[in-house]
Amino acid sequence: MGKAERGALGQSTELPALGSGLGYRRVHRGELFLDRRGIDFLEIVADHFMSADPAVQSELALLQAHFPLIPHGLDLSLGSAEGLDPAYLDRLARVVEAIDPPWWSEHIAYTRADGVAIGHLAALPLTREALDFLCANIHAAQRRIPAPLILENITTPFRLPGDELTEPQFLTELTERTGCGLLLDVTNLLVNAANLSFDPSEYLDQLPLERVVQTHYVGWARRGDTWVDDHGSETPEPVWELLAEVAARCPLRGMVLERDRNIPALAELRPELERAREIGRKAGRWD
Repeated sequence: MGKAERGALGQSTELPALGSGLGYRRVHRGELFLDRRGIDFLEIVADHFMSADPAVQSELALLQAHFPLIPHGLDLSLGSAEGLDPAYLDRLARVVEAIDPPWWSEHIAYTRADGVAIGHLAALPLTREALDFLCANIHAAQRRIPAPLILENITTPFRLPGDELTEPQFLTELTERTGCGLLLDVTNLLVNAANLSFDPSEYLDQLPLERVVQTHYVGWARRGDTWVDDHGSETPEPVWELLAEVAARCPLRGMVLERDRNIPALAELRPELERAREIGRKAGRWD
C-alpha cells in the first residue's frame, strides 16, 4: 500500500490527543449536558446514527456541537470472505463524513458469513487467507471513507487449529499492509490472556506499539471457568495496571471507558474517567 492510500494513518503522534473519553450511551444524555466536566470526547456507535430520522440526526448534531466525536462501527464485517455490504458501507460513510473525525474504528472480526448475519463479533482464523480477505475489505472501506481507520482486537475463548500466525504477527502484518492504527481493548487483551494462558506484557512486546492510537477499558466477569468481556462492571485493578503499561509504551491519543451493561449514573463513572486521564498525563500523552 502506498503512503497516499486513503484512510491510512501516518504516525499516531500526528493525530490530536483527545484524552479521556466515554462511550456514549443514550441513558446518559441528560446528565451529559447538565455537567460536561471531565469528559474530553465521546465515542459513538456509528450504527445508532445511520437512520435518517430527524430525531436521530438532531441528537448527532447536538453531541457534535458539544464534544469531539469518534465513530465506532459494529457491523461492517471486515473479515467477511464475500466482501463488504456496499449499502451498509455507504450508511457508515455518511455518519463518518458528517462528523469529520480525526479517526474512526471498527473490529477485527466478521459479523456475516455467506450473507447471513450471525449476531455477534466472531474472531478470524489467524491464516494468510483470512488476512488477505481482511486487507482487501479494509482497502475498500478506506477508498470510501478517507478518515484514518483504527482496528480493535476482540475476545475469543479458544483458538481453532490451523492458525499460521500468532495474533501479534497477524496484527503487525495487517497494519503494515493497510496503514491502519490499532484500538487496543485492554480488557479484551486480559480476557484472552486469562482464557488462552499467555502473558499480556509479552504480547505487547510483539505488537507494533507505535500504531496504537486508542484504548478501550471496562470491567469483566467470570462465567464458570471462562472470563468474558461483559462490559458490565467497574474497571478492576489488573485492567488499570495494564492500561498504565500501554500508556507508557504506546503513543496513545485517547482512552475510552466502554460500559454497556449495569450502566450507573454518570457521576459514578467520573472517577474512572479521571483515573484514565491521570494515567495519560503521567505517561506524557496529553497535558
